[in-house]
Formats: sequence, structure tokens, C-alpha cells
Amino acid sequence: MYIDLTQLIKDGMPVYPGDSESKLVQSSFLEKDFYTNHELTINMHTGTHIDGPMHLTDTNVYINEFPLDTFIGEGCLLNVTGEKSIDYKEVYEQQIKEKQIVILYTGHSKYFGQEKYYNEYPVLTKAFADLLVRKQVKMVGMDTPSPDQYPFDIHKLFFRNQILIIENLTNVAKLENAKSFEIMALPLHIQSDSSIARVVARIK
Repeated sequence: MYIDLTQLIKDGMPVYPGDSESKLVQSSFLEKDFYTNHELTINMHTGTHIDGPMHLTDTNVYINEFPLDTFIGEGCLLNVTGEKSIDYKEVYEQQIKEKQIVILYTGHSKYFGQEKYYNEYPVLTKAFADLLVRKQVKMVGMDTPSPDQYPFDIHKLFFRNQILIIENLTNVAKLENAKSFEIMALPLHIQSDSSIARVVARIK
């Protein structure tokens, strides 16, 4: 079974405050042009996307230059609903395995499209982030717009350790009863710091 964890891309979809508006328009029509076409104008940090190190650190490595196996791997779900600060817990030492893709279920995606979504999201502590670095996870994904706030030290810590960040996930609650699952989160083949992505969980 497959679960789509991706926000729908559509015209005028919510964007991070200050980012340019997303536009998805039909540019050609079958009855007039004899074919149908659509044009998309979108910031790479809109909707469900993967942050790469070039986003906030001094590197010339584009998101498409990471090995493909970075974006596919065994998933680990952590239920952190109700926690305003996602902190280290000793139980995570056994729960998180090396090289996994860790998915954080905060429940915050229910506010997607509301001002609260970008203003009141839970953040990660350095102690928790240090654990993910020590476990050498491939990526960490969350149903929030960011793992931290300005000056984005958690972002930078992950990037320095080649950990990518998946933001704005949805439907994460559907993974709660899965005994094991695989995450497939592929960016576009694009020369960019980061990329919009289709993120899917395959329940084993």
C-alpha cells in the first residue's frame, strides 16, 4: 500500500511568508489550440519540498547532485503530537536506526493554509538534532514548515552533516499503524538549492 504525503500543488497555494506567489494556469486549450498545456511558476520551498545544503550554507552542490539513494530509505515515524519543542528522549536511541529517514508526526499540517501554520509550529531542540546527526539519518521530514526558526541553526547543523530536510508533509497520521514503511522522496532533476518533491510512503 502507498500513502501520498505530499501537499497538492495548485494555483495560489500557501507559501512561506515573504516568498513569491505560486501560479498554475492553463496556457493552451484543446478546443482553441488543439492541445492542452499548463504552466507552473513556483518557489522551490513551496508545498512539500526538500531543503538542500545550498539553501543556507556555503556550498556549490545542487540538490540533483545528491545520490539517488539519499532520497529513498527505511522510514521511522516519531509521534510528537502536542509537543511545542521536539526534544531528545532516551527511547529514540532504540527507535531510530542508522541511515533511516525520520518522519515527525506533529499534527500541525491541519493548519496548512492558515496564518498559524507558519507562526506557531513546533521546533526541534539541538539535543534531538544531535541524535539524528549521530544516527546518520538520510533525511528528516515533518508536517510543519521548518524544523527551527531564525537564525535556522538546526537547518545548518543538518546541512553540515549532509542531512536533508523534507518540509510541509501531510497525511502523516496514516503511518501510525504501519509496522514498517519505506519513504520515497524524489526531488526534481534540477540545478537548484532545494526542490519541490513528491513524497510517498510504501507500507511493507
